[in-house]
Amino acid sequence: MREILDIQKQLMPDVMDIMKKRYSILQHILVSGVVGRRSLASSLDMTERVLRGEVEFLKELGLLESDPTGMKISETGRKLLEDMQPIIKMAFGLTDLEEAIAKAYGISQVIIVPGDSDTSEFTKKELGRAGAAALKKYVAKDDIIAVTGGSTLAQIANNLVTSSSMKGSWFVPARGGLGESVDMQANTIASIMAKKTGGKYRLLHVPDHLGEEAYQTLMQDPQIQEVVSAVRSCRIVVHGIGDAMVMARRRKVDDETTGSLRADGALAEALGYYFDRQGNVVHKMPTVGLKLEDLQRIEVVIGVAGGRSKGEAIAAVLKHGQEDVLVTDEAAAQEIMKHA
Repeated sequence: MREILDIQKQLMPDVMDIMKKRYSILQHILVSGVVGRRSLASSLDMTERVLRGEVEFLKELGLLESDPTGMKISETGRKLLEDMQPIIKMAFGLTDLEEAIAKAYGISQVIIVPGDSDTSEFTKKELGRAGAAALKKYVAKDDIIAVTGGSTLAQIANNLVTSSSMKGSWFVPARGGLGESVDMQANTIASIMAKKTGGKYRLLHVPDHLGEEAYQTLMQDPQIQEVVSAVRSCRIVVHGIGDAMVMARRRKVDDETTGSLRADGALAEALGYYFDRQGNVVHKMPTVGLKLEDLQRIEVVIGVAGGRSKGEAIAAVLKHGQEDVLVTDEAAAQEIMKHA
């Protein structure tokens, strides 16, 4: 397959360009659900005249449907996109990049979507779709799945659908987190995932970070003990990765701790732990829920994060060595390789 694509690139580069363009159109419509032509043209940075011709061609092939509300992908188009995934990844050079990152960081699987989440809302949605597909691949009947908060995990939740493999699963928040926006809290995301898939959920109603005395008091509560026990017995963890200083601000970390993070070279944050460039833990927030040492016995750890600005932070977490699967975007992947 790779040899054939290389030959096509040399003999018929225009064919490859057309394939990429039409794939991008179909993929944007798939992720958008229903979209108007003007909005789609703006997202693709394409003139409406050029887009009109491409859309009519794709409709004639039965890949698109349209009504007064806009355009949507047909079942034939959805199937074609699935079949095209390996070819498109090779055409964009993403397959080589996935393999390089997996080898450099010792990860079982790397999944890269085209684009940059920092500058493209579409790429952020596609990252969520890829994260949902990865979770569906690894989940087994009656699994316990722990999830963190954040906008990327919210996108994953939005892309989940009912499936037989997830129907009996339990979704639980990986850790406390009442200090964040409600939509981004792990509790909210766990409940949405359960409702979307037909699964069940438990909630953990505790603040994001606690003093030692408050932590010990909360851990005496039988209901909290029960949920924490479920969290720590999970088989799958799905978590985001953030920039250390951005996450410290979002969680309203006090000035003294923020200064300490800077002094210690904190670059990345995941699961309430802060990492330096070498992947060493330099600080951890006192919180109820999953601990970093728990990841060693958890079967599948899926990290999902994208955007060029997060590339070095993602690399730092990968160097710590707990990830089994990474879902990221092209721009972040390029930065991750620079810091391997």
